[in-house]
Amino acid sequence: MEDNARFQGSIPELYDRYLGPVIFEPYAADLARRVALEPPRALLEVACGSGIATARLRAALPECAILATDLNDAMIAYARSKPDMPANIEWRAADAAQLPFDASSFDALACQFGYMFVPDKAKAFAEARRVLSRGGLFAFNLWDSLRENPFAALANATIDARFPDNPPNFYSTPMGFYDAARVRAMLGAAGFANIAIEHVRLPAQSTSAQAFAVGLVKGNPVALAIKERGGPIDDIVADVTAALVRAGGDAPFRSTMQALIVTARAG
Repeated sequence: MEDNARFQGSIPELYDRYLGPVIFEPYAADLARRVALEPPRALLEVACGSGIATARLRAALPECAILATDLNDAMIAYARSKPDMPANIEWRAADAAQLPFDASSFDALACQFGYMFVPDKAKAFAEARRVLSRGGLFAFNLWDSLRENPFAALANATIDARFPDNPPNFYSTPMGFYDAARVRAMLGAAGFANIAIEHVRLPAQSTSAQAFAVGLVKGNPVALAIKERGGPIDDIVADVTAALVRAGGDAPFRSTMQALIVTARAG
């Protein structure tokens, strides 16, 4: 597993608690709304994480069979244990680039901010096409660049400043797959048609800069990189908090975020 995709230990809970309401819930609602425009019978979710989009999809698609997958067992365990998670969801560990399902098994596939972490994106898109029936919907989102997501740029620069000789540079991974032309070409090569890519900017608001900083430092794999480098993680949370306060205020913290929303049909 790639280092930047290791959502393990306490990361799933902190990710869900401190990042979920701020940056993931709004785009999960958007994704579920788009999928529900033509309700599928069987939907596969890839990279379900802590189940934020899963719950939204379940609420929007009450009659659909939903199978939620993730590469990280810890994320699946956390997601399915959430007290407010609907019971009628099937969970399974799976690699997006090597899906353990028969061809044409689903008529929709959804993914919330997952494909940025997949090393072989072309293979993952080919796998998505393989498991979708002809005409099936492929709907997913990707973070736009660091420039368009100032909270991530601040966190990345502040964390890396602590390690000038060996910066983790974690945020270049989730914010590093945003070239719409490249995404469109890869989807076309994988056998998708009717490809639509929309840039969607939304507010990013947290109850406090400090709470958001906890998520940005401890709620993703950069926390593991910091620990491996012997970094003072609580001091780094304080550094990120101060940077966020300067940029968007203290309580609440307010900023913006931007993502690419992609839909396509299996050709």
